[in-house]
Amino acid sequence: MQNIDTFLNHLSHHPGVYQMLGENGEVLYVGKAKDLKKRVTSYFSGLTKNLKTQSLVKQIKDIEVIVTRSENEAVLLECNLIKRYRPRYNVLLRDDKSYPYILITNEHPFPRIDLYRGPKKKNGRYFGPYPSSHAGLETISLLQKLFKLRTCQDSYY
Repeated sequence: MQNIDTFLNHLSHHPGVYQMLGENGEVLYVGKAKDLKKRVTSYFSGLTKNLKTQSLVKQIKDIEVIVTRSENEAVLLECNLIKRYRPRYNVLLRDDKSYPYILITNEHPFPRIDLYRGPKKKNGRYFGPYPSSHAGLETISLLQKLFKLRTCQDSYY
């Protein structure tokens, strides 16, 4: 990154995700913001007292920014990027338990649809993540009505 002031002055005030990159292009940190300019600028204000953040800022060689249409979209993108890159400075969202997924099983001739949280260990197809359980459940209800997928447990089936 050649000139941080020029970069910060050209940032958007829209929601989005930023990735802070190290010396070799490795992702050090992924964050989201409802105002990218305010959030990213805050790292370089010199007012940060957190030692972890100070250490991060010293290692930043470049920043990539992705503008999104909404804050919810930014949250989901941040979640996916953290899971993909597993940045050293991100500690949240690494356990795959923060956001629900829709799971469609493929163990039986009649697939089952369910809301699922946790590591993707069960056989089937995963869709998501969803910003909330409510959004996932609404989607499941619609899919169940359209495609007649079962929601009952194997023990009941």
